[in-house]
Amino acid sequence: MKDKSINILSTRPLTNDVMMHAQEQNINIDIESFIETNNTIDKQVGSKISRLALNKITVVFTSMNAAEAVIDCLKAINADPEWTIYTLGGVTNTIISNYFTSSEIFSSANNAREIAQTIIRHEEDEVVFFCGNQRREELPALLQSKNIKVDELVVYETLETPVKINKDYGGILFFSPSAVKSFFSINKIEQTTVLFAIGKTTAEALKQFSNNKVLVGTQPNKEHLAQQAMQYLQ
Repeated sequence: MKDKSINILSTRPLTNDVMMHAQEQNINIDIESFIETNNTIDKQVGSKISRLALNKITVVFTSMNAAEAVIDCLKAINADPEWTIYTLGGVTNTIISNYFTSSEIFSSANNAREIAQTIIRHEEDEVVFFCGNQRREELPALLQSKNIKVDELVVYETLETPVKINKDYGGILFFSPSAVKSFFSINKIEQTTVLFAIGKTTAEALKQFSNNKVLVGTQPNKEHLAQQAMQYLQ
């Protein structure tokens, strides 16, 4: 073990187990989100979700925030719909699998492009895309290019909450393009800082703001990304 401690910044909270393991390895992890998300389901959108819950439809989730917002709405009406669900793996899939017991779930995708390709292979005609106010164009554009109808339903919003950092970090963990944009709106980093991205989309955003080394997580899981960073920086 190195005598000098390693500093890592995570832009999402991590489990106590990960934080304790870091301490045991003489690694300090600071947590700062740089964004906040808010459920935006109003009466009109809530009524539409209630109607959709009565039908066997195909739906898409590309974030845990969308999943949590829709599940909160469904819990309020005690609904467990029979949907066909396409989603990311990792924590988003875990959240969805724990609630939707009557749905067929496809969750092997690591990013929005892979979700779209799976939907196209399964020859779906129409999907409901539960998303945020800053959703990317990739998934709807790919589906629409194959004449698959996309009904977008915005269920949460992302707000930037930039914070000035006053420490040099060996590594920084990023979990969304929004957090990347917020971070770099007021921060600069040393050339030696390694940037860790939860997936390819976040990695692409990092490359727009920095020439630093970017490593992509081998799994779409924030705890796994933290472990990957610790192993690399030691």
